[in-house]
Amino acid sequence: MLTRLPFLALCAALASQPALAQTQTDIVSCSGIFGPESSESQLIQTFGADNVISGDVPGPEGITIFATTVYPDDPDRQMEFGWYDEENRDTVSYVELSPSQAGPHGVRIGMSVAEIEAINGAPFNIGGFGWDYGGYAEIEQGNLAGDSNGCFISLRFSPSEEAIGETDITPISGEISIPSSEPLLEQVDTRVQSITLGYPDPNYQEPSTDEQD
Repeated sequence: MLTRLPFLALCAALASQPALAQTQTDIVSCSGIFGPESSESQLIQTFGADNVISGDVPGPEGITIFATTVYPDDPDRQMEFGWYDEENRDTVSYVELSPSQAGPHGVRIGMSVAEIEAINGAPFNIGGFGWDYGGYAEIEQGNLAGDSNGCFISLRFSPSEEAIGETDITPISGEISIPSSEPLLEQVDTRVQSITLGYPDPNYQEPSTDEQD
């Protein structure tokens, strides 16, 4: 699951005019320009050509990946779109939301582990901190586990440097799974750092069960 987590997303249907789009992006859902059939051209139509740029962006483990960034010069509104079809810049693989947006079920950056657990309606695990794939929620059941259209929500958590202080965070670090009920998460003020919506590759085919070794 960790291999797909950095390429996840959140979404919503917006009006086609840039002026309207700028006032309606607070709450998003897995549809419209944030849905799996979105494209760079739709982003340009919605947000304006001056606010949309495509190119290499930083990825995990020091690599770069190709993506389209909306509002690249405005950290509060900046969004990132990844594509399965990079040549045509369409068929969304993930959308990383901006800090000013809320995703499905009202999840927001800055929410605590307890708040997300309440929204989810079930406990979940979080990957240990301190490495490139650390801090991602591992939600297998509950309201945030994904929908019937294949849209899944990726939440990445991070503890507060100020709250950590002299606290030993070794028990919640490294390639481990931490239950959301772990008291140390609250002690170091662990909160949502990023929200991403992701979609399955429409061209992926499960290996045939009739294949012979």
